[in-house]
Amino acid sequence: MLRVLLVVAFVGVPLLEIYLLIVVGRVIGAWWTLLLLVLASVLGAWLVRREGGRTWRALTEALRTGRMPARELADGALVLIGGTLMLTPGFATDAVGLLLVLPFSRPVARRALTAAVSRRLLGTDTGRRPGPPTGGPVVRGDVVDE
Repeated sequence: MLRVLLVVAFVGVPLLEIYLLIVVGRVIGAWWTLLLLVLASVLGAWLVRREGGRTWRALTEALRTGRMPARELADGALVLIGGTLMLTPGFATDAVGLLLVLPFSRPVARRALTAAVSRRLLGTDTGRRPGPPTGGPVVRGDVVDE
């Protein structure tokens, strides 16, 4: 599964971006396409700064009040990933990055991130809980509590 994701990330996404750049360039022209990419990067930088600041303030408030900042940490990770995608040239990465950065679409991504991390931590993706491997030698004996 990891190999498939890596192939998609390093081969599929750049091919998709090149295809989209060619299509958009043919429709609106090369210079307008370049201008659109620059504007998307500027918009991305502005949005990341704004949403990153909001997330930082929410994180510090949660820590100040002694509350576990799980939501704020997930939001911070999503804003960081989304900002990186928006600063990467290309229309597909800009669209995904925008969905991760915008406050009204981020809860959907946060739920997906939480589910993925929970599956990974709890071991439900492999069908067993994390810990030492099973099926090895078992040492029988008494447990001594001190």
